[in-house]
Amino acid sequence: MRAYSMDLRVRVLEAAEAGDTTAELAGRFAVSPAWVRRLRPRHRGAGEVAPRKAKDPRVPTLRAHHDRIRALLAATPDMTLAELRDELEVAVALSTLWAAVRGLGLTFKKSHPGGRAGPAGRGRRPGGVAAADGAGPGPAPGGVRGRDGGEHPDGPAVRVRPAG
Repeated sequence: MRAYSMDLRVRVLEAAEAGDTTAELAGRFAVSPAWVRRLRPRHRGAGEVAPRKAKDPRVPTLRAHHDRIRALLAATPDMTLAELRDELEVAVALSTLWAAVRGLGLTFKKSHPGGRAGPAGRGRRPGGVAAADGAGPGPAPGGVRGRDGGEHPDGPAVRVRPAG
């Protein structure tokens, strides 16, 4: 959002000096009543009308540690952010540490200890459709499980009988 122009600020203050209320000023100039309420005391107190400079919301708290971060990650490239924070002995959030690492142009490579992941929620089952011992999901040995076997928790399947 851009700051309101100096022209608008001056017109609002002139109308305020003429005796208009905050609600009237807000309606006439299409600004919020809160903005008018904040502008008036600033003008009265310090004579300030111009928009203030925006502050940078992220203060680089780890600037003093940049050289050490670079050295630690060069020595141990597979270090996690939590381990890096422990080595630096600083009390910052991991997101703050990541912002510092990213600001240095460094990245982390993900490593998967078990290789590629399989389908979600399923492990490999030996021996085809059902395991020999009957453990795990799937039909029980020697029987049929599911709606067709009448063992489903919602009851037996509904079957349509042929007409005749």
